[in-house]
Amino acid sequence: MATSSAPTARTPSLPVLVSKSEIKPTWCPGCGDFGVIAGIELALKRLKIPPHNVAIVSGIGCSSNLPHFLNAYGFHGIHGRTLPVAEGIRWANHDLTVIVTGGDGDGFGIGAGHFVHAMRRNVNLTYVTMDNEIYGLTTGQASPTSMMGQRTKSTPTGVIEHPINPIALALASGATYVARGFSGDVKHLTDLVAGGVQHAGFALVDVFSPCVTYNKLNTFDWFRQRVYKLESAGHDPSSLEQAFVRSQEWGEKIPIGLFYKTDRPTYESLEEVLQAGPLVKQTAGLKGKESVLDEFL
Repeated sequence: MATSSAPTARTPSLPVLVSKSEIKPTWCPGCGDFGVIAGIELALKRLKIPPHNVAIVSGIGCSSNLPHFLNAYGFHGIHGRTLPVAEGIRWANHDLTVIVTGGDGDGFGIGAGHFVHAMRRNVNLTYVTMDNEIYGLTTGQASPTSMMGQRTKSTPTGVIEHPINPIALALASGATYVARGFSGDVKHLTDLVAGGVQHAGFALVDVFSPCVTYNKLNTFDWFRQRVYKLESAGHDPSSLEQAFVRSQEWGEKIPIGLFYKTDRPTYESLEEVLQAGPLVKQTAGLKGKESVLDEFL
């Protein structure tokens, strides 16, 4: 006798490659961050890393909305605390590709201390900063990378503080992959992000990402007239000395590209507990817990 059965719901398949999510970006039309998200997406597609192996961590700011717009794991943290969260994710499951996204205020202002220590530890993650030399989300105050003399809502007579140099700071702090991109050149930026993801160690990709609403000085045209690629200028990225010299260039000519790359053991490879594998795959609990507890009695 023939039998019939109710149709079963088809289980949706997981996306093979990272792509845009159903949530549409809320950035201003023309924002440089559109180029940055394109560079990250294209880099992950080139490397064929599936979405369930990618974790994107962000803080607060226009740029930090980025994890919402890609179909990978995402964590939207608090202002300036992206790197501690990303380090925790990395150590808990260092099979994951961890990418941190944020802005110049988030990373080089309130988050500057975490920035330095993550680099000296050489944690294996990629930090992509959208550097627009302004606080965009809070409508146009001076940021840690705003140029001296720049007039903003918080500095109506001009910035009187010397701007932070993220490239020089990264070189001095021990980052093992230091690069700078421009969101107006997505192909070049994709190369830099892909290189950072492939690199074993802390990778900084600082990106000139113009704010078209609140920064009328550092515009796309302003950068296009000034940036040049280190790759076409005979720069040796294995030389820390050359990288420092290039990092000081600012004005009529500003370098983008790979400043420095070197190999050094990562934090994960040196930490005894993590040498046994990701924490998520280890047996939970304390070994010799009685002796540990005795110390507190």
